[in-house]
Amino acid sequence: MNIIDELKWRGAINQGTDLDALKELTDNNKIALYCGTDPTGDSLHIGHLIPFMILKRFQLAGHHPVIIIGGGTGAIGDPSGRKSERQLQTMDQVHHNEEALTAQMKKLFGTENFTIVNNYDWLSKISLLDFLRDYGKLFNINTMLNKEVVASRLEAGISFTEFTYQILQSVDFLHLYRNNNVQLQIGGSDQWGNITAGIDLIHKVEGPDTKVYGLTIPLMLKADGTKFGKTAGGAVWLDPKKTSPYEFYQFWINQDDRDVVKYLKYFTFLSKEEIDDLAGKVEKEPWKREAQRRLAEEVTKFVHGPEAVEEAERISKALFSGDVADLSVDEIEQGFKNMPSVDVENKKENIVIWLTDNGIEPSRRQARQDVSNGAIRINGEKVDDVDAEIDPSTHFNGKFVIIRKGKKHYFLARVK
Repeated sequence: MNIIDELKWRGAINQGTDLDALKELTDNNKIALYCGTDPTGDSLHIGHLIPFMILKRFQLAGHHPVIIIGGGTGAIGDPSGRKSERQLQTMDQVHHNEEALTAQMKKLFGTENFTIVNNYDWLSKISLLDFLRDYGKLFNINTMLNKEVVASRLEAGISFTEFTYQILQSVDFLHLYRNNNVQLQIGGSDQWGNITAGIDLIHKVEGPDTKVYGLTIPLMLKADGTKFGKTAGGAVWLDPKKTSPYEFYQFWINQDDRDVVKYLKYFTFLSKEEIDDLAGKVEKEPWKREAQRRLAEEVTKFVHGPEAVEEAERISKALFSGDVADLSVDEIEQGFKNMPSVDVENKKENIVIWLTDNGIEPSRRQARQDVSNGAIRINGEKVDDVDAEIDPSTHFNGKFVIIRKGKKHYFLARVK
């Protein structure tokens, strides 16, 4: 299947310039293509991941991806998707973010058949007079005002700085065409105006028959109409320090049946046959959640590696079964991050008193009843003796005590 046909099947094309010609080009040639990201933060989240998944598909098909880390454009601020001006960051912060995003991209794309560049390297060398003479003359104000990204901001107001962003992004495309033989730019749906502006610039400078193309990805919405990628706790980050691999895995495994097949198409490299098979299982055996498990496995492996999948699955199984004694300290930090927790003293104490004084049980009567009935497990072991003692120093390097009350209710005691 041609890469363009595959993207259509996956529902991954929103808009494109001359898709038939692009299909013919990619049928007969291995091309260079690019996508950019501005270093507005020190990590990508899964919403950012969508266009880079498309870039990765081209890479796997033998094409050459180029990624721009926008040190230059990031210092200016992209007005796309914004209702107000961006807060300008210090250049020190921009450079810190550049380094973090570069490391993430290298992890996703490897080092073979892949190029990563920073547009600060060429944009910072353009003087104001050169910018106005060489590029400003080629952009019509009326055309720029009609671009959605600018038009949507006219009522609230847009600075000249952000207004010129589409010119800078166009210069990026021209630079990469000249220096890296890039013929295709990929971006989110809000980047269409910037992408077409770049194509227009190349046609004016290099000639109207120059073969360059643009492709955008649809806005990702969940079945309930809400924006994809957000949780009650905020964004789902690729940085494991911001979103642990276990949380990342859990995000995907908890997806709605109505969304899971779409996400398998977007976020995995499984074949059409594999995805069609999983789609059938969603229809016939939704309670098994095989599609969700496979989705979680594939995306977590792509972003964090196979070891992270094994770790996430081990934590999940331990929490489901109650066999938590063999979890590592790091796995406990991940698995219990969003569960109720209390701080406790590192001293031995009667279990009934300990559970009550630390707020895990509402009263000593209830604590005695739950212990006697076998409803309390400490560090994975059932405790049914009301005279038993808890020693916080005996497990998990003396850092934690894990309490399970009934089948579902966990508490984490952090030992001070």
